[in-house]
Amino acid sequence: MKTLEERFWSKVNKSKGCWIWTDKIDWTGYGKIRIGGRSGRPHQAHRISYELHNGAIPEAMVIDHVCHNRACVNPDHLRTATNKQNVENPSGLRVNNTSGHQGVMWDKRDKKWRAYAKHNGKYHSAGYHSTKEAAAEAAQTLRLELFTHNELDKRATR
Repeated sequence: MKTLEERFWSKVNKSKGCWIWTDKIDWTGYGKIRIGGRSGRPHQAHRISYELHNGAIPEAMVIDHVCHNRACVNPDHLRTATNKQNVENPSGLRVNNTSGHQGVMWDKRDKKWRAYAKHNGKYHSAGYHSTKEAAAEAAQTLRLELFTHNELDKRATR
């Protein structure tokens, strides 16, 4: 009988960057593996990968994909984070975004682009701007000030 580690790595396609889980993927895009045989409970593959390389995940922590690829199990792409930190590292725009920029919306009343960031459940303003590009830059600057785990904005400024 194969060990969990043997079963796990047989379902991973290791490439140069992300290591992709090749078995079951749930509706949210995360890889799944059963522990304890067919009757065992399914576990998220990226969490198992993290634990195989780093040990137990500390209580109240989640595993954040730095690469934003939910099917990735490369331990170099995984880090522990609080739920707050995980939320600070979004993979892209929300589905209801109409500006094409994170934290930017058109204000009908003032007829300007409003820049903002939501942090710890509170909205923070980065002002009103005549162009959405200026608003996007202001929103990005604000996120960089407020967020500790915002990889997309950090990469964009390098």
